[in-house]
Amino acid sequence: MEAARDITGYRKYWASRFGTAPFLPMSRAEMDALGWDSCDIILVTGDAYVDHPSFGMAIVGRTLEAQGFRVGIIAQPDWHSAAAFGALGRPNLFFGITAGNMDSMVNRYTSDRRVRSDDAYTPGGEGGRRPDRSVIVYAQRVREAFRDVPIVVGGIEASLRRIAHFDYWSEKVRRSILLDAKADLLVFGNAERQLCELAHRLGAGERIDSITDLRGTAFLRRGVPDGWLEVDSSRIDDDAGEQRGASGGQPEAVAVDVASLAARRSPSASRTPRARGVVRLPSFESVSADPTLYAHASRILHTESNPGNARALVQRHGDVDVWLNPPPIPLTSKEMDWVYERAYQRRPHPSYGSAEIPAYKMIRFSIAIQRGCFGGCTFCSITEHEGRVIQNRSEESVLREIEKVRDTVPGFTGVISDLGGPTANMYRIACKSREIESACRRPSCVYPGICRNLQTDHSALIELYRKARAVPGVKKVLIASGVRYDLASESPEYVRELAQHHVGGYLKIAPEAISEGPLSKMMKPGIGSYDRFKALFERYSKEAGKEQYLIPYFIAAHPGTTDGDMLELALWLKKNGFRADQVQAFLPSPMATATAMYHSGRNPLHRVTRSSEKVVVPKGLKVRRLHKAFLRYHDANNWPVLREALRRMGRADLIGNGKHQLVPAWQPAGAGGAGEGRRKPCATRPFRTQHTRPK
Repeated sequence: MEAARDITGYRKYWASRFGTAPFLPMSRAEMDALGWDSCDIILVTGDAYVDHPSFGMAIVGRTLEAQGFRVGIIAQPDWHSAAAFGALGRPNLFFGITAGNMDSMVNRYTSDRRVRSDDAYTPGGEGGRRPDRSVIVYAQRVREAFRDVPIVVGGIEASLRRIAHFDYWSEKVRRSILLDAKADLLVFGNAERQLCELAHRLGAGERIDSITDLRGTAFLRRGVPDGWLEVDSSRIDDDAGEQRGASGGQPEAVAVDVASLAARRSPSASRTPRARGVVRLPSFESVSADPTLYAHASRILHTESNPGNARALVQRHGDVDVWLNPPPIPLTSKEMDWVYERAYQRRPHPSYGSAEIPAYKMIRFSIAIQRGCFGGCTFCSITEHEGRVIQNRSEESVLREIEKVRDTVPGFTGVISDLGGPTANMYRIACKSREIESACRRPSCVYPGICRNLQTDHSALIELYRKARAVPGVKKVLIASGVRYDLASESPEYVRELAQHHVGGYLKIAPEAISEGPLSKMMKPGIGSYDRFKALFERYSKEAGKEQYLIPYFIAAHPGTTDGDMLELALWLKKNGFRADQVQAFLPSPMATATAMYHSGRNPLHRVTRSSEKVVVPKGLKVRRLHKAFLRYHDANNWPVLREALRRMGRADLIGNGKHQLVPAWQPAGAGGAGEGRRKPCATRPFRTQHTRPK
């Protein structure tokens, strides 16, 4: 993987003389108090401004401030006119626009497209404080207010819409968000690296339309420049050299030979052409008209996602090309420490007064120790956004942040609510060889089994846990991030440490399904992995004299799931005494592999052709509600629809009052609708099961 410029090594911009702001200003009065006549960069976000490193705009703002730029924030503006977007005046360099920590459509609508009544990222949890497709709306209003100021869009909403993408809420393929937002540049991923360079280059006088060489960016151009080798995406799966390590979970891809990689990646063979190679995807018009081509484009996009070997991608939209540069080089531990140790106040902006922001309440005592995920779950947006190479903070940095939380955060009682990230237990876990990691094209390091090139040693994480709970003033360190249980089982000592010291009675893990049909389309391990972890967890909990339970998360109506699969899961839940309080049906998020399955009925984990594997896709409100009803088999409101389904499936033997039967033949008074109903108490394991992805 090529070296990247250290983001801590830039010469600070001249405005650094103004020093560090207590909070990034949200008003002209705050700017005046800081002695600013203008902002260099203004960030517009759909979230309330919480100056905490779990909030994307706080990280971006404080990172740019530390580079010497004056950064202002416009949080949750009234989008009905351009007035609110001029509150801080005209920025000298650019507007940065994001929907916030969540995609605005996921934030506002349930998987059944019902409007949510609340918003965890808004003071008071009030819903309706951001528009649908926030990035587009905010960009349009900024353009109305300041016609010629550069606009840079980013965050998860823009990141997942950087090319033509299937939009679940309109049931059609939409074009790249670059065109609808009329933005000058799109940054994808966490984006600190590209934003630092972009700001300095604009500050030095470069025009934004001339900055086309930044990794992790997308922009519009007309045609392929001279000196580039264009490759049609339809050829990629035909090349033997491309298929190796990119077969989407085929057993032969589990190990990669170092010698053959070295030969394939020699300067005379692969590196030079690849650095100037661009893969042409089917056009927006083509993927809109042909779901099979959409699945093919999705496969190529995910194949070209490793920063060590990805090529640029280009996709025609009408008379212009959307050009995607390769993903950014992951941050080093030194850079991660620098980013997370900026001058965060770790609380909401004072303008919110005493109003409670639910998302902040959840994370105010939590600490991020890593980024990225190499699991590759097809329904999840983490890998598409943060990448599969794990980026780690140093142990010393994490411990310093724990001390800062202890000493500065109001209400701290001695409990750190989480040490984690997208996944709890990928800290300092990586490929055994940088060369192999840079050449690999597999979508997952742990499916169909754990790659033998992946070192699974949890000792660094165990040591971090031990030092964290030994910090004076810390009574308990909980792990709230989801544990990758197949990986954890490779280190029984980690499971012991986790169970005996870091669980507050319940631990959430995500089997998602138990049948091979949906599991193979999710790229999740079989239920045997869950059983192995469960045995270890219960053993070590018992040794510690603790009564603790696993909270398994499941998802309904995922591509590859049949009614029979959901019945099997319902019977497994009943046998094991699990009663889910809340359940989630699959939500096709933009750019996810499972979304390509949902839209096309094809499996892009393998080469996509007109005759390639078809995927069963549960579509329509009726079947989606049935699949959710199977997960809530204990709810009397679901019994009528389940009885009807069981008779249709030829399983009427499961209707009755026996222990082996799923639902009774009788119906209580006042129940019988197809709604969710109220929770009934469980005498065995009274916990809540809920699914929350995509993030």
